[in-house]
Amino acid sequence: MSARFTGKAVLVTGAGSGIGRATALAFAAEGASVVVAGRTAASLDETVSLIAEEGGSALAAVADVTRSPEVRALVRRTVEHFGGLDVAVNNAGVFRGGAPVAELPEEDWRTLLDINVTGVLLSLQAEVARMREQPTGGAIVNIASNLGAHTRIPGVAGYIATKAAVSALTRAAALDHVAEGIRINAVSPGPSDTAMSLRPGETPADRAARIKGTLPLGRISSTAEVAAAVLYLASPDAASVVGTDLVIDGGAAA
Repeated sequence: MSARFTGKAVLVTGAGSGIGRATALAFAAEGASVVVAGRTAASLDETVSLIAEEGGSALAAVADVTRSPEVRALVRRTVEHFGGLDVAVNNAGVFRGGAPVAELPEEDWRTLLDINVTGVLLSLQAEVARMREQPTGGAIVNIASNLGAHTRIPGVAGYIATKAAVSALTRAAALDHVAEGIRINAVSPGPSDTAMSLRPGETPADRAARIKGTLPLGRISSTAEVAAAVLYLASPDAASVVGTDLVIDGGAAA
C-alpha cells in the first residue's frame, strides 16, 4: 500500500457506513489521520475501530452538517486534534424517492435540500475558511451522484435536483477558491454496494441480477472503487484537476 497521505489530516462526513466509511478506511490505510463525522456515534465508533484494527489513526466526531455552528466546531476539532485540515470529503447525504414531482412530499424535499445541498455548502464554507489560512491549502471532494447532472430516472426528482446542485456548486466553488491553493472536485457514484442501491424488499442477490441486465458494466461498483476515485482527486496525482465531476457508475451515464 502506498502512503500518499502520510502526515495529512483528513475529515470525512457521513463516515459511519457505506462510501464514507470505505473512504475513511482508504485514507487511513494510506497514512492519513482521519476524523470520521456523522450523526450516529455508534456507527462512527465502529469505523474508528475498523481503522484502529489496521493500525490507523482516527477520531469519531458527532456533527449535523445542516447546522453551521456544528460544522465549524467539527473543523476546529480536526485542527486541534490532528494539527490541520489537508483534505475534506463531504459525503453526508440522504436519499428520498418513490414519488413523481406532483406528489413529492414537501418534508422530503426540504430534508433533501437541507442535507444534500445546504450541508455541503456549510461544510465547504468551514473547510475553505481553514484551508485558506494554511500555506499548503488543501483539497476538497464532494460526493454527488450520477443521478443529477449526468442522468435521470423517474420518481426521484428531489434527489436528482439536489445532487445536480452539488455538482454545480462544486464547479463554482472550485473556480472561486483555486487561487487560494484549494482544489475542489466531486465524485458521482452510480449504483454501489450500499443500502441506498437496494430497492424496497430487494436482497443483494436480487440487486445483482437486476443490475446485470441494466448496467453496461454488468455489476455495481464496490465502495472501495468509489473511495479510490476520491483518494485520487485528493492526492498530488490530481494536482491540476480542478472543478471536475468524476463519474463512477459502470457506464450508466455514458
